[in-house]
Amino acid sequence: MIGLGPIGLLFLAILDSAGLPIVGGVDALLIAVATQKPGEAYLAALLAVLGSLAGSLVLFYIAHKGGEVLLMRHVASKTGARMHLWFQRWGLATVFVPAIVPFIPLPMKVPVFCAGALQVRLLYFVTVIVVARTIRYFGLAYLAVHYGAETLQFIKSHGVQVILAALLLAAALTIGLRMFQKHEVEIGVPE
Repeated sequence: MIGLGPIGLLFLAILDSAGLPIVGGVDALLIAVATQKPGEAYLAALLAVLGSLAGSLVLFYIAHKGGEVLLMRHVASKTGARMHLWFQRWGLATVFVPAIVPFIPLPMKVPVFCAGALQVRLLYFVTVIVVARTIRYFGLAYLAVHYGAETLQFIKSHGVQVILAALLLAAALTIGLRMFQKHEVEIGVPE
């Protein structure tokens, strides 16, 4: 896949986000491409963001069309049920956190299904995915250009800070989306 460069990242990100889990694969390939071809690092990051959005939209639309019946099949397991409860409580923050945190295998499939099945507005969903993946992939590209092969070690040694930053960003995004929703209700924008 490294030989395909940024285009390989596009396809891998689509597959990963569409439900074929490739844990850490997109991150690792992005770091490899950015390390070997620093001039293509940010193009690779952009294509990873676009691929991730495309794959996530596939799952979102499947769940949107299948509704709660399809969702119930995905939340039948104990983990799935817990993710569903988290989504009901925290909303799109449950999509944002796994979308932004690199190298920790946090599940995204169930929160994305929840977003689609529970009829989350497409604009909100796309905003969350694009913001989280942009921060994640452009951040990884930047680190790979500057730290090269030591990027993974840098991230692992700063894991707590990465997770805390993701949680703070998720909280800020959640507050921002809720404020935006409240404003839309006040001015009479239909759901």
